[in-house]
Amino acid sequence: MEIIRIGTQPSGKGPADWFTGSVRIDPLFQPNDARRAAAAVVTFEPGARTAWHTHPLGQTLIVTAGCGWVQREGGPVEEIHPGDVVWFAPNEKHWHGATATTGMTHIATQEQLDGKVVEWMEHVADDDYRR
Repeated sequence: MEIIRIGTQPSGKGPADWFTGSVRIDPLFQPNDARRAAAAVVTFEPGARTAWHTHPLGQTLIVTAGCGWVQREGGPVEEIHPGDVVWFAPNEKHWHGATATTGMTHIATQEQLDGKVVEWMEHVADDDYRR
């Protein structure tokens, strides 16, 4: 058994290469020899969002607070609320974040494949974000 105590992993700022706007990442757990999953609590201020990205084994989001938007490539922007669970299939290009006026927090879980959990791509254009 392992217990990861609150406060033992510092919060981090979402890097500008991967996010637009103000984002805080609170890690929950990382892959290890017996676990290939990773998870974090991610908090987006209004207007903040990820860049387009994919995950080799998919990603699950569990919305815990606020109101957000998600989009997969070629699909519409969808609104998400606390209690919603979003699944992106392996290698499905997508983004997620807060709405323009409301912050949003979710738990993001994903599994690593060959040491990789995410492939970051271009930023979401403001015109595409606001549609």
